[in-house]
Amino acid sequence: MDVKIFYGFGEVLFEVSMALIPLILFFLFFQVFMLKLPAKKVKDIFIGLVLTFLGLSLFLQGVYVGFLPVGSEIGDIVGDWDRQWILIPVGFLLGFVATFAEPAVRVLNAEVDKVTGGYIPQKLMLYTLSFGVAISIALAMARIIYGIPLWYFIGPGYLLALSMTIFSNETFTSIAFDAGGVATGPMTVTFILAIALGFSDTLEGRDPLIDGFGMIALVALAPILTVLALGLLFKYNESKSDG
Repeated sequence: MDVKIFYGFGEVLFEVSMALIPLILFFLFFQVFMLKLPAKKVKDIFIGLVLTFLGLSLFLQGVYVGFLPVGSEIGDIVGDWDRQWILIPVGFLLGFVATFAEPAVRVLNAEVDKVTGGYIPQKLMLYTLSFGVAISIALAMARIIYGIPLWYFIGPGYLLALSMTIFSNETFTSIAFDAGGVATGPMTVTFILAIALGFSDTLEGRDPLIDGFGMIALVALAPILTVLALGLLFKYNESKSDG
């Protein structure tokens, strides 16, 4: 696999610039007319913006030259295996590890821990979300292998989620639906989606557009269910202690 590390890096820099410039203009407008922050604070903010620009640019370049090609290669290789069911536990492991390393998940967990005053610990939320995504990736791989329609999972899954909101703790209900969006971050989307697409492309009778996509919908659903289930567990323990 021929990898050119900085191939197309100029386009990435341009894309990130176009994404950050409106935010910078928005901040400058409020700084001039409303915020009027001290010079030191403004300097710190711009240093953070520069670091953000560099970090996003390097990360996206890494995605294009690393994550996506490697994920596709892994999917192509696994698609030729005789025992393709092995990809189900492998998908579970990859989903758990990818979520464990997801920056957005870490931010959400830290905010939840801070706002709830430690009532919902960071580690508990991290393992809950990682376990939920791991299950969803395993189901997505099984769906590709056995050709199961996506709506068999999505329909009952969201019906179950809406039903659980009636009985779950209100705090966990709010967190759960945010967690669904946070879990579909760059680690999962770039690496594992590439594996799924490469895998479905090598299977006879499978269409990557139909079977390869849809995994992210499952990833968004699974954390909702696991966090709501955690809320039910907390609610049960509280009612048990009160009784």
